[in-house]
Amino acid sequence: MEMEITLPTEVPVMTLPNVAFFPQALLPLHIFEPRYRRMLRDVLASNRMFAVAGIDPRVADPDDDLEPLHRIASVGIIRACQKRDNGTSDLLLQGLVRVEVLGVVAEKPYRSIQIRALASAPGAEAGENERLRKELGRLLQLKSKLGVPAPMDVNAFVQTIEDPEVFSDLAAFTFCENPAVKQKLLETLDVNRRLQLFSRQLKGEIASLRLRRKLQGELADDDISNN
Repeated sequence: MEMEITLPTEVPVMTLPNVAFFPQALLPLHIFEPRYRRMLRDVLASNRMFAVAGIDPRVADPDDDLEPLHRIASVGIIRACQKRDNGTSDLLLQGLVRVEVLGVVAEKPYRSIQIRALASAPGAEAGENERLRKELGRLLQLKSKLGVPAPMDVNAFVQTIEDPEVFSDLAAFTFCENPAVKQKLLETLDVNRRLQLFSRQLKGEIASLRLRRKLQGELADDDISNN
């Protein structure tokens, strides 16, 4: 039986552009920067946990080394790690919990943050969230049929998840292509609203794919300029 995990109040954080990391998700990472090599050594020697936070493009300055964080991120635990001969490492991080970033407590030798765990709320009756879960699953399959295929094993696995909260998180992490929407889904603690938001996004994408297919006709993608 797996041991109960206690979330610390301070954790190291890796900041990445256009990334929203979700609870339950599995994120492969290649560690090569000196600061993150040091971070990895330290967390492997302690609780194996660190946060992954997206860089907020609304306040990011390309001429500044500071990487402003989104306020909502996720803490994960290292499930597997392989160190290479050149000092870099490949690891698999599993999301544990959403967190609010309360502040930066250190920048050196790597950034550390103070955090507060966040819990999701159903936001609606169980039957309504189940209906939305099924509808979201249908939309994901439809989008795949319209020409945006997903790995069959991943798609099939996500479709088997019955818990609306877990389903919405893994579906968003795996299939949402819009970084801004993806971060919004991470920040939405109401599961019902999360399901609705992603469904609206998918409906818009499906409408665009259908229009593209109609305008393209029988031409292949590389011949669309001839249409």
